[in-house]
Amino acid sequence: MLIHRRQLLVGSMGGLAAFTIFPAFGAVPPLKKKDTYKVGFAQTESNNPWRLAQSASMKAEAAKRGCQIVYTDAASSAAKQVADVNSMIAQGVDFIFLPPREEKPLIPAVMAANKAGIPVLLIDRNVDPTLAKPGVDFLAFIGSNFVLEGQRVADWTIQKTGGKGKIIELEGSIGASPANDRKKGFDDTIKAKAPGMEIVASQSGDFARDKGRQLAETLLQAHPDATIIYGHNDEMSLGAIAAIEAAGKVPGKDILVVSIDGEKDAIQAIVDGKLGCSCECNPRFGPAAFDIMYKYAAGETIAPMIINPDNFYDASNAAAALPNAY
Repeated sequence: MLIHRRQLLVGSMGGLAAFTIFPAFGAVPPLKKKDTYKVGFAQTESNNPWRLAQSASMKAEAAKRGCQIVYTDAASSAAKQVADVNSMIAQGVDFIFLPPREEKPLIPAVMAANKAGIPVLLIDRNVDPTLAKPGVDFLAFIGSNFVLEGQRVADWTIQKTGGKGKIIELEGSIGASPANDRKKGFDDTIKAKAPGMEIVASQSGDFARDKGRQLAETLLQAHPDATIIYGHNDEMSLGAIAAIEAAGKVPGKDILVVSIDGEKDAIQAIVDGKLGCSCECNPRFGPAAFDIMYKYAAGETIAPMIINPDNFYDASNAAAALPNAY
């Protein structure tokens, strides 16, 4: 109820909300209704197509709406991302868009922005829900259902293999919500629905293509009888395909590779028969993220969890999807 009363205040009293610098305990800071804003976008890294597509979408939408955007790149460092958010607070941004690299280390940054009277919208990754809550400590989370992504890939894999096989799992960055949830969704589904399948190894490749390749090489040597590789993202899965080929085996024939993200190289790999499937995780957050900010400023109630619909790609639709892939 506290949030609803605050939103009514913003909608009905307009400029008076500008004087509310420090929110009441347990309340998301209000956002004054204006035509344009100075916003912060604290990106995690820029070393893969998914992140580049997300950054391009956010920057394009800011330009379209006439907003000034303070953009930072944490270069895969949670500590730098915290420092980036603190810098945005010092620069007096009106609003912060944050894809937290890891669930726990970014909590202090979220809390610091809240204390400074700056609403934060988490995009594509969440923070630990036991330490910070949407609608209380930050405005909301918008992104994919990572558990469902893992479940969808597991279901497809079970159907494709008849529920048989030995699986190598390439996990994402340790402590990141997509890695935690994609593992849970996949592992739990395999355990519940396919007793004839075994996950023989599961280690972090940090969502990176080269690390995924190196990890796949090591794990394939340790488990030469593996028949499936599940990557938490396309970059690692593409690295695994390179490792399979380097080992003299045929991806898609000797070893089935399944993945998540739906990036262009992965969809091409499906067309080429090297990748079995990829569950989309759409990176184009700009329009939806900025819509949420303007709606919040106008006094609308924002749902604490906003889940993006995602497509699923395999040989049945990959060729048609390729022209619009990122």
